[in-house]
Amino acid sequence: MSAMGDPALERHFKGHRDTVTSVDFSCNMKQIASGSLDSCVMIWNMKPQMRAYRFVGHKDAVMSVQFSPSGHLVASASRDKTVRLWVPSVKGESTVFRAHTGSVRSVSFSSDGQSLVTASDDKTIKVWAVHRQKFLFSLSQHINWVRSAKFSPDGRLIVSASDDKTVKIWDKNSRECIHSFYEHGGFVNYADFHPSGTCIAAASNDNTVKVWDIRSNKLLQQYQVHSAAVNSLSFHPSGNFLITASNDSTLKILDLVEGRLLYTLHGHQGAATCAVFSRKGDFFASGGADEQVMAWRTNFASVDYGEVLRSQTLLAGENGTSSRSAHTSSQTQSRLQPSGTTTVKSSSDRLTSRGTSGLRLGPARGSSDLLMPDDQEEEVEEEQWHEPPLAPSAAAREEAIPPALASTLENIVVQLDVLTQLNSYPTVRTATSKLSW
Repeated sequence: MSAMGDPALERHFKGHRDTVTSVDFSCNMKQIASGSLDSCVMIWNMKPQMRAYRFVGHKDAVMSVQFSPSGHLVASASRDKTVRLWVPSVKGESTVFRAHTGSVRSVSFSSDGQSLVTASDDKTIKVWAVHRQKFLFSLSQHINWVRSAKFSPDGRLIVSASDDKTVKIWDKNSRECIHSFYEHGGFVNYADFHPSGTCIAAASNDNTVKVWDIRSNKLLQQYQVHSAAVNSLSFHPSGNFLITASNDSTLKILDLVEGRLLYTLHGHQGAATCAVFSRKGDFFASGGADEQVMAWRTNFASVDYGEVLRSQTLLAGENGTSSRSAHTSSQTQSRLQPSGTTTVKSSSDRLTSRGTSGLRLGPARGSSDLLMPDDQEEEVEEEQWHEPPLAPSAAAREEAIPPALASTLENIVVQLDVLTQLNSYPTVRTATSKLSW
């Protein structure tokens, strides 16, 4: 673990044979579920040398996966127009139901685990009773494919995102659309509720992430930090951070309280398609077009950035504005005021670094992979990540930097170049301003 509060790659998993479309953690952090265009669901174990499972049952790409709140079920949505509920064990038992007349893009549990909401290319959102797999009702006001649908934390509202460029808020009880947001200029790929339930965020093909207050229906923040479509996002459980995944191959960590970009992570080769925080926020996972699932230790959520930012501001003043990073020199630094919208922009960079750092790092160090033995038929050959300590470059040591700040920035996460080999896995087949929260 990095002592300086930087995100660190903890594990990575390779077994899918096509783009990873969705990832999720179990509530006890023992497993990660992933779905892929290869039509399979994988269940990965966080402990080294523990077997993983490949679930085969869908007849087309798996677009979305999610653990139930209890962790006893995994739901998957597919282009084959079905939803499956799996038991995440070696038997891989599942039930299947024909959910829509088009590809199912999204599946999500309510916080009590009693309901499911699905979104589809048939332009509808449907709500289901989990234990009976019973259809309850449909929501039908979108005029193009619906990419995403999520329950609010209290289960009373649903947010949906669509290729009609809108984000809609629905009342579950009245089954009415109570508001539509039209600010995005492209397809809206993903939307979700802030943990408080008072705000939503959405990711779009227009390269932006937008945050609205659903009490006032006002746009609070917009982040223009990606150079390509934003595919997915996830709120940290504290509500203070947001992670985004983009076709520009990066993950971005955003500080919602300060309205600033904190980190850019270059772990995936090719598009980063999905990202999610764990239930407690101490880890996050990501997936991409490189067919990999990565599990990261968060670390940064426990850091008091106030002191770090004050130190960096002082350093910038001493060394001149040229020492400021690409992120800080191009984004709005002021806190969001309730009466307006904060827009945060970022110029392109190729480093994995703090968004507020005033230093440029040297070349990324190489990474090593350790292959675990395949001791039994069901044991999965997995790769364990060992991250070498990062020594400061000679140029960095020569900078006139206060020792405290130098130690803070010394262990910043470097660009990841993950070299992996395709492993074999047991296959399980089935018959059936300050934001005011």
